[in-house]
Amino acid sequence: MKVEIIAIGDELTSGRILNTTSSFAARNLFEAGYEIYAMHTIGDSPSLIGEALKRAIYRTDAVVVTGGLGTTDDDLTNEAVSKALNRPTLPNLEILSNIRAHLDEITNAPVGELEKLAWLPEGAQVLNPESNMAGYKLIHEDKPVFFLPGVPSQMKTLMVEQVLPILSTWHKDHRLTTYQRIFRVFNLPETEVNRRISSLDLAPDAHIGYYPVFPEVHLSLTVRDKATNNAKGLFKSSCKAIYTVLGDAIYGQDRDSMERVVGKLLKKNHLRLAVAESCTGGLISKKLTDSPGSSSYFLGGVISYADSLKNEYLGVSTQLLNKCGAVSREVAEAMAVGVKNGSKSDIGLAVTGIAGPEGGTGDKPVGTVYIGIAASEATWVTKFHFSGDRWQIRTLTAQSGLDLIRKYLLQLNVDDE
Repeated sequence: MKVEIIAIGDELTSGRILNTTSSFAARNLFEAGYEIYAMHTIGDSPSLIGEALKRAIYRTDAVVVTGGLGTTDDDLTNEAVSKALNRPTLPNLEILSNIRAHLDEITNAPVGELEKLAWLPEGAQVLNPESNMAGYKLIHEDKPVFFLPGVPSQMKTLMVEQVLPILSTWHKDHRLTTYQRIFRVFNLPETEVNRRISSLDLAPDAHIGYYPVFPEVHLSLTVRDKATNNAKGLFKSSCKAIYTVLGDAIYGQDRDSMERVVGKLLKKNHLRLAVAESCTGGLISKKLTDSPGSSSYFLGGVISYADSLKNEYLGVSTQLLNKCGAVSREVAEAMAVGVKNGSKSDIGLAVTGIAGPEGGTGDKPVGTVYIGIAASEATWVTKFHFSGDRWQIRTLTAQSGLDLIRKYLLQLNVDDE
């Protein structure tokens, strides 16, 4: 079953607002087994709306339209639908009654502009009249056409609660079971990921996609169930092959994040982490505390931007700072040990570096970063040379620090076995 998605709004075509509704619709429809034929973003022009709508109805089995259903002058979807499909607008008495009841609770003012919400193209079936959300369905030429609000929260609710259930009963035999996984890869360039995957020579029905999402590479595997393949078996064997060639560069899958993966490993090993941050300015701590329940494994940290704080709160000696400099292997190690001992944590993570754009030298150019880890059995430091602007260097540093913790914890599990 082919579905076309049309998003309407000058705010989208001008770039003022990101079009998140189309991506949400596409992802949910695809995962439900439908083929996304096309996605369009058009402005608030009745002629363009009508043209796009008629074209979509002609070439697909269902259409999802978002935006242009509000009360302002630039909300022109209903007008365009009425003209394009030759369906005069008529008042929906149920919606009018709900509007009147709502206004009676707060004012005696006339219905006014809100009445526009009740005038819908002939044959429109309101998706959820009790929800106070604009949205309706039309059956045109025996095809379902859904009109959803452009407000993302409302659109998502109606998409999940109304559109998907309706479509599931429309053409049951036209849906394909979809097996899909997103592999989240870090510290491996997209070109190398591509080279390794290409060496696998996967079956044609195993579709691969590459999506750089700084500082990561996301690799998608999609297999759709057809009469000519064993989709489930192909999906499983392809997943195993991908893990074989990419190894621990894959830190997670689907909606995992590096910080959540690290948190799960810390929790599994009953270990607690503390961090000492210089060049990242608290970014690692923020990432860790973004995850609910992080208090069970993350104790906290010290943002020791100035040398004086490294000395006072982490116990890094003034002599060491003067001799080696704040950005050095020795200071990174001392910071990691200091935050571990001071917090009484099981693991101490420390980062110090030059994020730029100034501050670099010949020996230590911008992008030079040292990441130290102090554990119960040993301490060690890793040196990096990152490139990019200040934000990119800080992001790479935070992600690399968490990745080193992840790999350390994975090794603990291997050693236990």
